[in-house]
Amino acid sequence: MLKVSRNLFRWTKEIAYADYYERALTNGVLSIQRGKEPGIMIYMLPLGPGMSKATGYHKWGTKFNSFWCCYGTGIESFSKLGDSIYFEEAGKDPGLYIIQYVSSSVNWKLGQVVVDQKVTPVVSWDPRLRVTTTVSSKKEGSSSSLNFRIPFWTTSSAKATLNGQNIPVTSTGTFLTVTKKWSSSDVVTLELPITLRTEAIQDERSEYASLHAILFGPYLLVALTTGESDLKPDSNSLSDWITPIPSEYNSQLISLSQQSGNNTFALAQSSNSITAIQFPDPGTSNSVFATFRIIPTDPTTRMSTRNDVINKTVMLEPYILPGMVIVNQGKEQSLGIGDYRDNQNAVFRFVEGNKGMVRLESESQKGCFVYSLNGTVKLSCGGSEAESDSGFMLATSFKVNDGICNYHPISFVAKGLNMNYLLQPLYSLRDEHYTVYFKIHS
Repeated sequence: MLKVSRNLFRWTKEIAYADYYERALTNGVLSIQRGKEPGIMIYMLPLGPGMSKATGYHKWGTKFNSFWCCYGTGIESFSKLGDSIYFEEAGKDPGLYIIQYVSSSVNWKLGQVVVDQKVTPVVSWDPRLRVTTTVSSKKEGSSSSLNFRIPFWTTSSAKATLNGQNIPVTSTGTFLTVTKKWSSSDVVTLELPITLRTEAIQDERSEYASLHAILFGPYLLVALTTGESDLKPDSNSLSDWITPIPSEYNSQLISLSQQSGNNTFALAQSSNSITAIQFPDPGTSNSVFATFRIIPTDPTTRMSTRNDVINKTVMLEPYILPGMVIVNQGKEQSLGIGDYRDNQNAVFRFVEGNKGMVRLESESQKGCFVYSLNGTVKLSCGGSEAESDSGFMLATSFKVNDGICNYHPISFVAKGLNMNYLLQPLYSLRDEHYTVYFKIHS
């Protein structure tokens, strides 16, 4: 479809084909390679609830042993990431159409200029696409036109400048044309607001009428979930119930581990409880369950390093369950997951543990610690004798690691019917389970 939309744009100059190309490239091509691992691809992206690119019939291939025919198309797509950024049009005043905003340069011989495009990476907490285009003339006195795509997903608040002076921006779904005799250092800037929106699934059957996808500009957002996908908006404005994750939250992500012989185990969320699993690699399906966000109970606490939480009281929020926290369910009972609001059983104090590690002492059950042994995780209260027991000290001591997962720069929290969802771009995922379409309850 990239070839089709590319040729249709060449023949018609209709901006809808350029918008489609951007969407297909961003979500359909960048999503099919596993991270930065060359040779590991998927061709058919799963779109069902709770799916993973690592499972199913057409899952990730391997570098040497799984090379079915559609791999060729996938590899070809990555060899052409830059082939549809610029298009030229001959004439008295030749024109260059800039239809994709990708940091790049082109030596435009017909227009006698060099065009250098710099794009600021998009982030959810500052929803704007910023593009700076520097034009250097190779021949004084020659006139040409630059045509900038104003995509359908932006708003009437889009801004543009030429050498620092504001210029009128055309409506969305059109081209902004700048024609002049270019000098050696002309600069055109664009600032395109990015908005959230929902799109209904393209299925006319009534039972699917409530299914919608969530997009942020050209980016398809998916929920990190194994299946549930019910949303109940409390406002007509998406920005009221889909909120960006602040940039500083990444510094609050940790994973807690213990060593047992040659094995390393991590505390992990499993359904509504906490267990211990083999320490997972980043990008694997279990990595999202073994990452937690530290929430200090004192909002003035600053975490320049993770040692800053020693002797501080905190709550621990599972990475993929925004708004939920680990709670103790009583002495010698397993740990559970509960709502963070007014939950005294969710507060723990980080205290020094064995050999530079930390212990998590319950604030509501003084002298009781998070205890992990042989896969069982519970709140254990050893008493004075246990405190002198080296085995008890080891079982309640954890190494604080950087979070196995990080929040993608484009990350949101969506309020759900029964739970909240962490939303990230489809292209950013590797083996994690995700859901594309949501059932939106009115």
